[in-house]
Amino acid sequence: MSTVSYTSNKGVAEILIDRADKYNVITHDVVRELNAAWRRFNASDDRVAILAAAGDRAFTAGADLRDIPHDLWKAIPGVGVQVEKPIIAVTAGLVVGGGLVLVQFADLAVAADNTVFSYPEAKVGFSGGLISSLAARIPHKLAMELLLLGGSIDARRAYEAGLVNRVVPVGQQLEVARELAAQIAANAPLVTTLLKRFVGQVLPKGPTELAAHARAGIEEINASEDFREGIAAFAEKRAPRFAGR
Repeated sequence: MSTVSYTSNKGVAEILIDRADKYNVITHDVVRELNAAWRRFNASDDRVAILAAAGDRAFTAGADLRDIPHDLWKAIPGVGVQVEKPIIAVTAGLVVGGGLVLVQFADLAVAADNTVFSYPEAKVGFSGGLISSLAARIPHKLAMELLLLGGSIDARRAYEAGLVNRVVPVGQQLEVARELAAQIAANAPLVTTLLKRFVGQVLPKGPTELAAHARAGIEEINASEDFREGIAAFAEKRAPRFAGR
């Protein structure tokens, strides 16, 4: 059963974490399917993506602590998969741990007024470290309060800190995100891509993010046709015929 859905309409992709009965907890399946969704978005004609989750109780309650997906980085756009087209995150209810990381790496965010952002990993005893560049996106002291205390902030404070662009009544968040997405989709895609790329070069990157970039590049090679061809050519004692893919 799929945990992430992908729909497309008028140049706007909607990527939905669909585990409302489980508070959209991030599992290995969710990581794998989000990674595939970002790749599909890259290959599509869609110009902007909306990342949302089913229900209004939780965008996600974070990682499945019974079987932690330590490869969460693979699900993060701009980290596990390079994405140069704009992304809008849409939240309601709980946004915990890896959910905050997903919002952090989105370009815009629309939050229902019941949204609560938290990062409790210091209380749980583990961290992947991707959250560190949150301090490049919101005021340093507020970022450290979230990270070191394992505390939380509501939608209004997140708006005041610049983490979200709009705070709207519960139930209106997706509608507002679609309005923003339609405006972006109507703009020149070469320009929006260029600006997102340049902004990505301006934003500081934490050590985990840099390591993930390197690892993603290596895994891309190890999964390539050229890798398989090179190994086969070596075993067959012939010159390889590389295709660049």
